[in-house]
Amino acid sequence: MKLHFFKYHGAGNDFVLVDNRKLTFEADNFSLVARMCDRRFGIGADGLMLLQDHPSADFEMRYFNSDGREGSMCGNGGRCIVAFARQLNICGKTTRFMAVDGLHDAEVTGDGEISLKMSDVKEIENIGPDFYLNTGSPHYVRFMDDLSHLDVFAEGRKIRYNERFSQVGTNVNFVREDAGQLTVYTYERGVEDETLACGTGITASVLSEAWRKGIRKGHIPVKAKGGELSVSFVRQADGFSDIWLKGPAVSVFEGDYTIG
Repeated sequence: MKLHFFKYHGAGNDFVLVDNRKLTFEADNFSLVARMCDRRFGIGADGLMLLQDHPSADFEMRYFNSDGREGSMCGNGGRCIVAFARQLNICGKTTRFMAVDGLHDAEVTGDGEISLKMSDVKEIENIGPDFYLNTGSPHYVRFMDDLSHLDVFAEGRKIRYNERFSQVGTNVNFVREDAGQLTVYTYERGVEDETLACGTGITASVLSEAWRKGIRKGHIPVKAKGGELSVSFVRQADGFSDIWLKGPAVSVFEGDYTIG
């Protein structure tokens, strides 16, 4: 059996996408997802997404980490699946879709990038000088003066598997601020490695920066290893609302994967 797929990336955060409106993909087949995402024996990706019909939205996004397990919200994945939906003529320049954390609005901007509205954030926890919050996925944020010699895999893994987070896991972000711009490096659970960009992690890092600096409203540019993104937001008494993640969503190639 051959399965037609598409490959996209958002600032180097790459995904396999499948049009599953006919529900032919075995979504509970964890080993199949893991094989397809494998970078040596499969297509290679940080995750896999299924685009499906939904009764109250333009479509539904189901996201799976590269380990095969269904994951929490993925910001770059959300932007890529919007580009995919437009390629399939499911939506125009604006759309609304359902994800695991609820409905999301998105817009294809004039510069070819996609802006995705993220879920409101109601709580930010201080853990010493660090921060912990949920932007659709759980994120630990640590600000540092220098990232040039940081081993993101080793240091991220220490936090992801520490006593508090070992069972459920957390994504870990290392952040440097310079002249109003953030540089963010992320270790992602489920991938269990560093990724070139993480949309929910970049969002968490920007909100942590606004929280610690007392910024009420803003638009902050972010540099990841795979490209540049930005996050806009409005701060409320107990958190943040009107959060938009903007960045590239690029079609790479399409093909057929042999199952069996």
